Amino acid sequence: MNLLEQLKLYTQVVADTGDFESIAQFKPIDATTNPSLIYAASQKKEYAHLVDAAVEYGKKNGSNSASQLAESLDMLAVSFGMEILKVVPRRVSTEVDARLSFDIEGSLTKARKLIGIYEGNGISREKILVKLASTWEGIRAAEQLEKEGIHCNLTLLFSKAQAIACAEAKVQLISPFVGRIYDWHKKDRGVDSIPAIEDPGVLSVNYIYNYYKKFDYKTEVMGASFRNIGEIIELAGCDLLTISPNLLSELEKNEAELLRKLDPEKSKTMDIQQIHLDERTYRWLHNEDAMAVEKLSEGIRKFTEDLIKLEKFIAAKL
Repeated sequence: MNLLEQLKLYTQVVADTGDFESIAQFKPIDATTNPSLIYAASQKKEYAHLVDAAVEYGKKNGSNSASQLAESLDMLAVSFGMEILKVVPRRVSTEVDARLSFDIEGSLTKARKLIGIYEGNGISREKILVKLASTWEGIRAAEQLEKEGIHCNLTLLFSKAQAIACAEAKVQLISPFVGRIYDWHKKDRGVDSIPAIEDPGVLSVNYIYNYYKKFDYKTEVMGASFRNIGEIIELAGCDLLTISPNLLSELEKNEAELLRKLDPEKSKTMDIQQIHLDERTYRWLHNEDAMAVEKLSEGIRKFTEDLIKLEKFIAAKL
């Protein structure tokens, strides 16, 4: 078996893309999208019909130019999600506007709106994960949404504090960003690379996975944002890994032996201290991690930039 086939024995593989053809090729169980991926996909001719349909939806359902744009963007995100669900057997993640990352009520309203559009098109909320940034406010919004049966994927997760707060809020799934942690530490150390076994992104997911299994948290851990297959190999056994098409292809072409690295039975025997977080302790613990503070803020800005590009693209068509 190749590395991808072996990985699927221990870990649920998720496609990190808005490209339906790539998803069909690698047969992942779920798929994730974000504003950057949707913007890139919306530029391709083969998806022009989705863009056009979303624009028509916006014109029909919006009362002015601002609401038409908002309706079009919501419909476009859902349209990509619905197309992806024709290819994956289980779930798709759809992201809430990153500009709502510090707005609990705004996040709740947007998440409910997206789920409403999905359900209006015959898609059960069980098939959707609403993506929210792992800010204190995003985690609080997710806690409420989970009580309403709207399951959440907490993204842009870099710190121990974020991971513990998500578990205590009983969110469905978290996406710790392995590659972006790696990028920060590589730059901080002034090196060209870090071996996968010492990779701070890998070590972060390792800790989170073992913490969750040790204390029986049900929140799923989905490693994300990989820079190389070495990082993926070191996390074999993680609940889920979301992987870009180029790295899925590399795994598929490699025939080496893959060993399981993460195992819930081993987690149970580890000496790990349990931490309980209120808002004050969450903010302090997160603030103590310079990498996490920087990468969370940068990630929110980056997703916002790509969302604004998408808005300009759609506004021109309106």
